[in-house]
Amino acid sequence: MRTNIVLDDDLIAQALRLSKARSKRELVHLALKEFVENHQRKEVLELVGKVRIDPDYNHKRLRQDQDNDVPD
Repeated sequence: MRTNIVLDDDLIAQALRLSKARSKRELVHLALKEFVENHQRKEVLELVGKVRIDPDYNHKRLRQDQDNDVPD
């Protein structure tokens, strides 16, 4: 999606120095990606204490058991 936005020149310069982005476009893309990832992480953290985890849960064993149940 193409759009025009006004950005703070000092903030852009600082972000370019701190990141590996080679352009403003790449920098904005990186910032948006990190924003989304951080908010998704916060959503997962909100589940802490609301979900019980079985300490004996073994996803590898469960997957192996499912593979053994598949008929040829």
